[in-house]
Amino acid sequence: MEGSHVMAKNVLEVEHLQKRFGGLVAVKDIGFTLKAGEILGLIGPNGSGKSTVMKMVMGIEKPNAGRVVLDGTDIAGWPTAKIAHQGIGLVFQHSRPLHRQTVLENIKLALLPDSLLRLVADPSHDERARAIADRVGLGGVLDRLPSTLPFADLRRIEMAKALAREPKVVLVDEPFAGLTPREVADFSALIHGFREEGRAVLLVDHNVKSVAALVDRALAMYLGEEIASGTAEEVTRNETVRKVYMGGEIAAHPRPDLVQTSGSPLMQVKDLSVRYGKAQALEGVTLDVREGEFVSVVGLNGAGKSTLFNAISGLLPKSGEVVWDGAPTTGRSVAQIARGGIVQCPETRELFGYMSVRENLDLGGAHLEEAERTAQLESLLELFPRLRDRAKQAANTLSGGEQQMLAIARALMMKPRLLILDEPTLGLAPVILDQLSQALHRLRDTTGITVLLGEQNVTFALPHSDRIYVLQHGHIVWEGKPDAFGAEMGDQYL
Repeated sequence: MEGSHVMAKNVLEVEHLQKRFGGLVAVKDIGFTLKAGEILGLIGPNGSGKSTVMKMVMGIEKPNAGRVVLDGTDIAGWPTAKIAHQGIGLVFQHSRPLHRQTVLENIKLALLPDSLLRLVADPSHDERARAIADRVGLGGVLDRLPSTLPFADLRRIEMAKALAREPKVVLVDEPFAGLTPREVADFSALIHGFREEGRAVLLVDHNVKSVAALVDRALAMYLGEEIASGTAEEVTRNETVRKVYMGGEIAAHPRPDLVQTSGSPLMQVKDLSVRYGKAQALEGVTLDVREGEFVSVVGLNGAGKSTLFNAISGLLPKSGEVVWDGAPTTGRSVAQIARGGIVQCPETRELFGYMSVRENLDLGGAHLEEAERTAQLESLLELFPRLRDRAKQAANTLSGGEQQMLAIARALMMKPRLLILDEPTLGLAPVILDQLSQALHRLRDTTGITVLLGEQNVTFALPHSDRIYVLQHGHIVWEGKPDAFGAEMGDQYL
């Protein structure tokens, strides 16, 4: 595919792009080119800066330095409307239709001229709007209101609006978020169609696997900088990219088989599905956890890990069933589920910032008798010695690693039978990761607690796991022992 673009002129050239938010450098010296009929994938984990790059190209954010050259004209820092008129269209991840207008009216509004003196659409706009609707698969729902449409059709409206100005370059933000596998195939075909029409396409996504099949080239970002570029295969096999997504070399550390290998699991998740509005976040997820087992659910950001845990904890409406210790949790409140033994340590930690370390821990153990609370507190201060040193310090003055330790310790103060850990390694320095790893190993080897761990960092999850589930786009796609992960799933994980 690339060969046909070698002699073609660049329609878009991004050079030395930089963006600062206060003292944070969100994007540092990013550059790439795009030719007509070419698709470039801008990939990286959440927080890598890729969406900021897209916003600077579109004028939503103004760069602190660098150039965005469209057909020979530097448009960096121009207003968004002027950039759109110049020839760049943006397909938003989150649909923003006018809900009182029909699908056809939404598209016709996108076709209106910029001049305030010409607010009435040209008669030809109706014909053009219908042609665009057919192009993106909306021909059968032209008279419907957006509120009556499925999620995928709302995304199609965004595509139609982006195409209304006949853009030279189309920016697509998280193209497959919330879509079913069939819808992913349909949208892939639409994006392929942009190439055939001679448009340049920039896809922005954290999910390497979905984008890889579509793009001519990929550029991987991490912490605002480029870490690899080339074909999708070259980028996905790049060692730095693998470390960023997986945390390093994949290795398993098995322990002797659990005592309980028969009988009913402690917890069973059966055919669990969750929707956010019209977006399908989880579909038909089934898994089980046995007493004393450490089970990991691994998946890239956006795969549905937090949604799964929040549904188990009763924080989200769901279909399907969670069976805890032989009985369904249906109808139980969040508090009843927690008191029953399922305690979640959320990705966001949710500490009481102005309370001390000791006060946060005491709140976690408030339901215990004094002697039991004292004994549990002492065991956790041995597990996380730094918390003993910080006992009187306000939680919001702790480092990120110390806050993570406190969040886990507070959850453990409730003496759960099942501890759910959601992305405990997120944003932690290597030295803190090592301390956290040692603490989990100690829990695993010296207590009977059961743990359900959600992680993007596979190399952190594997050594602490008896079994692994892989979650992709809201579906479980693999389950097995850690020592089989590398051979059966390692290359596919990205």
